Amino acid sequence: MRLVVDLNRCQGYAQCAFLAPDVFALYGEESLVYDPHPGEEPRERLARAVAACPVQAITAEGLDDPGDPSAGAGRGTSRGG
Repeated sequence: MRLVVDLNRCQGYAQCAFLAPDVFALYGEESLVYDPHPGEEPRERLARAVAACPVQAITAEGLDDPGDPSAGAGRGTSRGG
């Protein structure tokens, strides 16, 4: 699985950090930091975090199919922050 957060789109709502704190965190008041390769364990929480993003700033590749590393785009969008 691979995560990409469009930091230009992210507005810092922190929904992702609330729902998947092991993957997303706010640094300071607005800067989002995240693990681009979170592994398999937080998959359900990650899917919720991606879906909760009000501005759809997060893309999660391979979220829909855990067995296929080339699986394309669980287009999760979680407000980066």
